[in-house]
Amino acid sequence: MDSHAGQQAIPRAATQWAGPREWAGLAVLALPTLLLGLDVTILYLALPALAADLQPSSTQALWIMDAYGFLIAGLLITMGTLGDRIGRRRLLMIGAAAFGVTSVIAAYATSAAMLIAARAVLGVAGATLMPSTLALISNMFGDVRQRALAIGIWATMFALGMAAGPVVGGLLLERFWWGSAFLVAVPVVAVLLIAAPVLLPEHRAPRSGRLDLVSVLLSLAAVLPAIYGVKEIARAGLEPVAALAMLAGGVVAVAFVRRQRRLADPLLDMRLFASRTFSAALVVLLVGLIGVSGVMLLVTQYLQLVAGLTPLAAGLWMGLPALAMVLAGIGAPLLARRIRPGHVVGAALALSTWGYWLLAGVGVDSDGVAMAIAGFSLVYLGLGTIAALGTDLVVGAAPAERAGSASAMSEMVQELGVALGVALLGSLATFVYRTRMSETMADGPGADLSGAVEDSLWAAVLVGERLPDGVLQQAQQAFTAGLNVAAAVAGIVALALALISIVSLRHVGATGAEIAPPSKNASRSPAGARHAP
Repeated sequence: MDSHAGQQAIPRAATQWAGPREWAGLAVLALPTLLLGLDVTILYLALPALAADLQPSSTQALWIMDAYGFLIAGLLITMGTLGDRIGRRRLLMIGAAAFGVTSVIAAYATSAAMLIAARAVLGVAGATLMPSTLALISNMFGDVRQRALAIGIWATMFALGMAAGPVVGGLLLERFWWGSAFLVAVPVVAVLLIAAPVLLPEHRAPRSGRLDLVSVLLSLAAVLPAIYGVKEIARAGLEPVAALAMLAGGVVAVAFVRRQRRLADPLLDMRLFASRTFSAALVVLLVGLIGVSGVMLLVTQYLQLVAGLTPLAAGLWMGLPALAMVLAGIGAPLLARRIRPGHVVGAALALSTWGYWLLAGVGVDSDGVAMAIAGFSLVYLGLGTIAALGTDLVVGAAPAERAGSASAMSEMVQELGVALGVALLGSLATFVYRTRMSETMADGPGADLSGAVEDSLWAAVLVGERLPDGVLQQAQQAFTAGLNVAAAVAGIVALALALISIVSLRHVGATGAEIAPPSKNASRSPAGARHAP
């Protein structure tokens, strides 16, 4: 029977109780996770100042934002497997050092092309960090309950970084130039490089074979066009180039899977998907992230463009949902000690459904901000739960020697979920906005500005002083209507996912009540194994 940890098809090494050194090591592993979370959002505030200095073209501006994410998504599987082969701590330190050096280069970039290249290298370095940290947690915390809590803390650090990004960015840009947003990485990397050799164990998979370069190229050729296609659909709709890119990515993905099945030492072990726990948890992560990421983009725009908050004020408001995610990320593994993880995930997603429905009722009045933050806090409560328990289920269902590969799959699915959420829900909200504004602007005053107004609320705000009275307010109402529709759809999906989680993960038992640490003689007994129903 397939169950999480201790009962997967390929047995994991005997459990060991983690002590103070392992928990101190977790604090070290939290640093790059926090850093990557910061890097996701901090650049959004720096972009206007950066654009004024480097004067990139519109295409270059898109690549400044996207090159980082593209390379991370494309190389996660490769880097996860590479860590299994050369050593997870070694890869983490190499990647962190490269991240720190390249951050300095990015901070002092003198042209848009130089910054794009630096962002691409940051993506390559960033791809080494997430799977390495998660795989090392798998090595350090052999007890299933301790590991679940450690992964919960790890997952919340990324969200904390994302939430802190706008606040940190706003504070830095009040005093320094745009490059200071990149220099935040330097002290974090310095502490990591000093502490890692002392507190983190080295681990590489036994009997690891050579890295198959053809598989690496196939994985890149599958992931990069797919992510590009999704982003282009979000930006410009279902254009032929975007559709062809996604089709090409799908064709190459099939070739990649076939090759992995034939190799003795595959880049991605397809046997992992034979585990019901592994596959179900990946689906929960993918679909859950689609709803959260799409709505997050709309809520952050709502706070600034409709409610009129400054970036710093909007960032501070977003701290409340981040706190909800932190509480869920730490609390969910503790609940899963007594309640089946599928039930915990299902209950959290049910609360997320309530949050989505609150967002579906947000208006442009003075109560809109409080209602939006309350709704999004419930959404983030669900995200914290699925990020912690879903990631733990994925990692726990894999054999120890494939922890890096499993970690990379978890991160890969979440990256894809974020991209799909922005594309699908963002496109839906844009459709509602444009439909309403095309009716408003048809044969009305200000027809010469209709192209800008109908394009997006951002564009309408930029020409707001030239618009006839009431048009900008109508644009804000149209955008809010798009947010309402997208949130309603996400709420329906979240409710369905809650039911799916309960059913698909019903075979996974609770980790059991907390017990005292085992003695040295019993430290290798499987006391922490999760019980099958």
